[in-house]
Amino acid sequence: RMNTADTANKQMELVKRLPANQPIPVRALNLGERLHLRGLYETPLEYSPLVQPAGECGLAMLFRYGVAVLFNLTDTEQRAYLKDLKERIDKPYRRHETEDAQVVVSAQTEGVSVEGINITALTLPRLQVIAIALARSVSLAYFETAMAAAFDAVEPLARKLDQPRASSGALKELLRHIGNTLLVQQKMIGRVEIEDKPDILWDQPELERLYARLEDEYELHERLATLERKLELIERTAETTLDLVQSRRMLRVEWYIVALIVFEVMLTLYEMWGRPHS
Repeated sequence: RMNTADTANKQMELVKRLPANQPIPVRALNLGERLHLRGLYETPLEYSPLVQPAGECGLAMLFRYGVAVLFNLTDTEQRAYLKDLKERIDKPYRRHETEDAQVVVSAQTEGVSVEGINITALTLPRLQVIAIALARSVSLAYFETAMAAAFDAVEPLARKLDQPRASSGALKELLRHIGNTLLVQQKMIGRVEIEDKPDILWDQPELERLYARLEDEYELHERLATLERKLELIERTAETTLDLVQSRRMLRVEWYIVALIVFEVMLTLYEMWGRPHS
C-alpha cells in the first residue's frame, strides 16, 4: 500500500482537474463483460475503481466488470476516450446502459436533490463512492434487460412443453435460454458484487451515509431483490423442465420394456400354439 501522504497528494492532483464552483456532469456506461486494466496503473490508489485523468479537465473511473464512469467530459472527449478504451473491452455490448447525473459541491447535507448529487467537499473518495453507486446501477440495468428478454423467450417455450406433442427443439431452446439466464446470475453475483459493502467504506466510514443515500436513490437493493426473485423462478423452471425430460425418458423406457414383454409373450404363445405339430 502507498503511504498516507503519497495517497493524499495523488488524490489532490486528480481532484484539481475538476471545477469546484460549478456542477460536474457524470456519466456511467456499461461497455462490455470485462475491462482489462493491466498497464493503466499510472496513478495507483488504495481502492477500486481505477482512476485516470481524461479529457482536458476530467476524470475516468474504470471497473473490471465492464463499467466506465466519466466525470466532466464533453461529448467529443467522451467519444475519444471510449475509442481509446475500446481494445480493452472484452465482449463489448452493442447497446450501452447509461446513467447520467451531476455532482454539486455545497455546504448542505450530502445526498441527492433536485440539483444533483450533493457533496460537502470535492474529494476523490467521495467521487469514487458516487462512481460505485452509478456503476452498480448501470450493471443492474443491463441484468434487468437481459432478464426481461429471457422471460419473454422462456414463457412461450415452457407453454409448448405442456403440449402432448412438444418438440425436442423447443426443449433444447428452453434449456439454452435457462442456461443463459443462469450465466447472468453468475455475472451478477460473482463480478459486480452489488450486495457487498464497497471497500472504501471500511476505512472511511464517514462516507457510509452518502453511499446509503445513493443506494436508496437508485434502488439498488430493491432492484437486486426483484432480479433474484426472477432468477429463482427461472431456476424452478429449469428444475421442472429437467424433471419433465427425465420423466419422458423414463416413460419411453417403460414403453420399450412393455413392448419387449408383449413381444416375448407373443413369441412364447407362437412357440406353444402356433407351430405345426410334428
